[in-house]
Amino acid sequence: MAPLPPPYTNPAAEAEAEIDSGSTDGQTLPPASTAAMEEYFQLQQNLLLCTLAFTGVIFVSVWLVYSLPIALNYLIGACGGVVYLRMLAKSVANIGRGSSRLGSGRLALVVGLVLVSTRWEHLQVIPVFLGFLTYKGALIAYTLWTAVLPKSPAEPSEASS
Repeated sequence: MAPLPPPYTNPAAEAEAEIDSGSTDGQTLPPASTAAMEEYFQLQQNLLLCTLAFTGVIFVSVWLVYSLPIALNYLIGACGGVVYLRMLAKSVANIGRGSSRLGSGRLALVVGLVLVSTRWEHLQVIPVFLGFLTYKGALIAYTLWTAVLPKSPAEPSEASS
């Protein structure tokens, strides 16, 4: 009888297993550097300020064009959007730190906001929902703003290399 050939083993899988077996805390990503976290928190603050600026401008515009009750409906939705943005930022900051909790709290916020606006007599769904989406408009505007603006002299540019 001929001996059986040895089973095929994948060297890459063995290397991954050796790397993974060295981690005792279950964390798969290396800890973020202080500079990276500072940059992230600065981005988070800039996005929040941009969202608040958009909210203020749109609130006054809606008040002038439509009425105060509709503007207040918008403001309720925008406040919900700011809370959602803060929850999302905290969730992103915890990525890789062993937290496997899903975003059910964020989803509950959206669903609760829409349900309250449909059930409460003085609230209208459309202004509340559009107010909630203000953070998305601010996010797009901030992204375009940073993409179009030239880099400041303090930052190294690719042309000087």
